[in-house]
Parts: sequence; C-alpha cells; structure tokens
Amino acid sequence: MHNSEILLHVTRGSLVESLHRGHIAITDSAGRLFASAGNPEMFIFARSSMKPIQALPVLESGAAAAYGFTDAEIAILAASHNGEEFHTSTVASMLGKLGLESRCLLCGPHAPFHAESAACLAKAGIEPSELHNNCSGKHAGMLALALHLGTDTGTYMDPAHPVQQRMLEAVSRLSGYPAAKIVLGTDGCGVPVFGLPLNRLAAAYARLGELSREENPAGLSAAAKRIIGAIAAHPGQLAGTGRYDTRLIEVTNGRLIGKMGAEGVFAITAPQLGLGLALKIEDGTQRAIYPAVTEALTQLGWLTDGENEALSGFHKPVVRNWKGTAVGEILPVFRLQPAAL
Repeated sequence: MHNSEILLHVTRGSLVESLHRGHIAITDSAGRLFASAGNPEMFIFARSSMKPIQALPVLESGAAAAYGFTDAEIAILAASHNGEEFHTSTVASMLGKLGLESRCLLCGPHAPFHAESAACLAKAGIEPSELHNNCSGKHAGMLALALHLGTDTGTYMDPAHPVQQRMLEAVSRLSGYPAAKIVLGTDGCGVPVFGLPLNRLAAAYARLGELSREENPAGLSAAAKRIIGAIAAHPGQLAGTGRYDTRLIEVTNGRLIGKMGAEGVFAITAPQLGLGLALKIEDGTQRAIYPAVTEALTQLGWLTDGENEALSGFHKPVVRNWKGTAVGEILPVFRLQPAAL
C-alpha cells in the first residue's frame, strides 16, 4: 500500500504468525522531513489524533475563558477518554457551566472503554450516556464555541457550521496544508474528520509544540501553550487508567505528548526539539500502534533508559493464551531512515 514498510512481527512460538505494515514521518513545523519509515506522504485520516489541534479554536476564541474552564477541562477537550468517573464528572462540570444537558452532546452514548467502569454501570443497571462517549470532552468544547460565537448548538457537527469551519482553519494553519485540499469524512462521533498527508500531521504537531514555547504568547500561541500545559498537568484526562497516551506523558513528565487516533494513527509533539511524529498502521490495528511508536521514540533517542523501561510493557508486548501463558511477542522490526540532506 503505497510503499508501506513492515513495522512489526507478531510471533507465536518460533514462527512469525502475522505482520503489521505502516508508515512513520518525523518532521519540523515546516514539514521538512527528519526521518521516516514507509511512505511519509501517505494520505490518511488523522482521526482523534487531531483533537489537540481542534481544541485550539475553543481557546483562541475566548470561549474557554468565558466559561471558566479549568486545566482539567481544557485537557479533556483533546481526549479519547476511558469513560471513568473522573472523566464523566469533568465533562458534566463543563456542561453545567454552559447551562446545557448531556443530551446536547451529539456524539451518542457508548459503554466506557475502562472495563471496570463499564462493569460497574452494568451491575447497577445504568445505561451509558453521552458523557461516557470517549469524545464527549471534544463535543463539550464544540458546544462552548458555538455558544460563544452565538451560533446554533443543535447543528454544531455540520461541516458548514462556524465551529467546524474554525476547526478546519486550525488544522490547515498548523499543518501548512491548504484547507481546500483537506478531505473531510465523518468520524465515529459524527463530526468532520480530516484527511491529509502523514507528514503534514507530523508538521501540525511540531507546530503545536513550537507555538507552546513562544515567549509572551498571545492568540494562537497562547492557546497552544494552554492546551499543552493542561494536558501535561492532567495526563489522565487525555486517555485514562492503563492507556499509552497517559503513560507517555506521565513517564516523560510532559516532555512528549502523544495522541492516538482510530484505525492505527498516533501523533506526538516534542516541543523542546521542535519536531513532530506521526504514524499510521496500514491495517488499522490498535495493538500495533504502541510497540511501533515506542520503538520509533527509542531509535530517535527521545526516551531515556528509565523512560523506556517504564514503557516496556507497550514496547514488546507478550502474546498470551486464555490461561495467561506467554506464547509469543509483538516485535518491532523496522529501522527509521534519516532524511537525505
């Protein structure tokens, strides 16, 4: 698929049972390639990895300040959260500040990703609500922006709505990719999702980190600084218990901030380095994302030995049978290629 590369072997005993192919791009904020695997220009849907970028208009417009959103509430704007109690209470608090009910979230309900939380709901005979949807924080932010702009809150998911137009503009500004060329689809939660080259997703993350480090920030740079700072301070809001996105931030003390997206997407900003990383697993399998990302970070030297050890469970995860016996591994096998000078 467009010169994809084998990134991972899945072993069982002495045999390689399965393969995962994909693409990786590491760029600066201008899109200049630093290193890659596969095709760094592969056209992809960014899915939920674009959420930190989509949060920017909520901040830059003044909506977040107008409704008094806390840092924890700012962080959940960018989340694909577990639906744990601290997630749902955070989104409920945001809606309370907006004077809206959970039914105003048009993302639809689903069971919490967090197995214990889902089991507790089921045991209590409680149906999941829109608050449990992993995208509820993003949708609460969209409602805040709609209210702040004085526009209709019932149609905020429409691509032509001012909320979505502002988010498209933010994606174009940070990625450096023309809005007219960005392909729009519909995400799992119903809002527009953005299609663009993988290297432009990496550039958007590099730019996000670059903006967050500007001195005397204002406007867009102040928004970037707030979202990066909020996520670093509240990594649990971004994903939750046991999730890679949260652990990466915790382990690196916010030096690296990464966000997964459905169908095998992941993106990372390294603000101190001025670089961004974007990855796409060709077959969309989630199990392949975290070993590949951790291996890329290891090869780039972005993790210390201690940080790599703390993430070791994600790096080369063991394949187990139903009894819990180790029967194989998921092993990264690629080598990043430095860009030609």
